[in-house]
Amino acid sequence: MTNITLKDEKTALLIMDYQNDILANMGERKAPLLDRATGVLQAAREAHLPIIHVVVRFREGYPEASPRNRGFSAIRQTGRLLEGTPGAEIHERVAPLSGESVVTKRRVGAFSTTDLEVILRSQDVTKLVLMGVATSGVVLSTVRWAADMDYELVVIEDCCADGDEEVHRVLTQKVFPRQASVITSEEALAALK
Repeated sequence: MTNITLKDEKTALLIMDYQNDILANMGERKAPLLDRATGVLQAAREAHLPIIHVVVRFREGYPEASPRNRGFSAIRQTGRLLEGTPGAEIHERVAPLSGESVVTKRRVGAFSTTDLEVILRSQDVTKLVLMGVATSGVVLSTVRWAADMDYELVVIEDCCADGDEEVHRVLTQKVFPRQASVITSEEALAALK
């Protein structure tokens, strides 16, 4: 078991893109993913960590989705992740409680186009615990950006998921360990007690 401390005043939990439209793509992996995420989220709340929900949402007409951006122009064609629609909402099992921040992004990473850094700085946060969907999207982009900003990083690998399980494996076992501690939800729960 990894010896990691998560229960301190410098640590925040980021739960990223746990939205209905995104989780719908997880198929049979959705329920166990939500079970693990719900457990970690509850433990983080009990440990009084700042909880920050990160979501990707677009305005009506998708003015943020350039036709040169392959991923976002494809989303534009589907009508998904539009502000105010049920699909863009955070899944009810991990929905924010009063006092928990919700950061809306218009790009892939949690820092890009958001005020996340201001929120973290104002709370003197230096360690981020990350869980999100997709591993190759929001998690990868956030790990890279946060590492460049000298945050201490922890990725809860089984609270992250990707459409491609091999990509998830390579990222969590080979790429992320260069910049983050990679742990399981069971290890996170132990570290939050």
